[in-house]
Amino acid sequence: MTVSVKPRVVLILQARMGSTRLPGKSMMDLAGAPLVGRIIERVKRCRGVDAIVLATTQKAEDDVLADLARSYEIDVFRGAENDLVDRFYQAALAFNADVVVRIPADNTTPEPEEIDRVIAYHLTGQSDFSTNLESVFGSGYPDGIGAEVFNRDVLEEVWKTVSDPHRREHPHLNFFDYKTQQPATDRYRVGTVQCPAEFRRPDLVLDVNEREQYEFMAQLYEYLYPRNPRFHITDIISWYDHVYLRSRQ
Repeated sequence: MTVSVKPRVVLILQARMGSTRLPGKSMMDLAGAPLVGRIIERVKRCRGVDAIVLATTQKAEDDVLADLARSYEIDVFRGAENDLVDRFYQAALAFNADVVVRIPADNTTPEPEEIDRVIAYHLTGQSDFSTNLESVFGSGYPDGIGAEVFNRDVLEEVWKTVSDPHRREHPHLNFFDYKTQQPATDRYRVGTVQCPAEFRRPDLVLDVNEREQYEFMAQLYEYLYPRNPRFHITDIISWYDHVYLRSRQ
């Protein structure tokens, strides 16, 4: 009798201090803790992952991120600064990942249940690159609560064959063309899951790439976190519609 072995799923959170648009954002305060720490808190609630790794660079300025990750009791990998394909691939090797879940540190409110949903979808084998990003096939998700999922062998193929610096810096571009809304190549199958109706809000942007977006997120955390540290995307939407927007009228 053949016994199936569950693939080892490793969530890799990419972060560095040298952000071009908002340097140092990874350690900026959100309700009394660093931004990356708040992300780690949330992804640790994912049930579909076997390990969580913070992948940063070897630069001295990122020592603070490595120390932070260890304080949250997750693993650390340090690799290339701009070659994200290499950083992810080497991290996947180092931590024996069969399946990689990619989350960038500009997504400060990842939703654990929805990350688990896209992982479960990916494990059905229907796609080589699975994602619930709002801009993929009209999934309807708010921008910034999801993840990208792909097998290590697919990542290895990209690592071996792709030389374009831009595509090595942005791994997802090897799978999906966000401008044309089509797979980047017919070599890889791209799949998504649809957002549940109760929080289908593709208009809502929860990324932090610029100062204004950080200030928005700081307000969100200041309001929601003390009331419920495990706040859900539905709580974010309620705050946005009934508190934040009214405060700006």
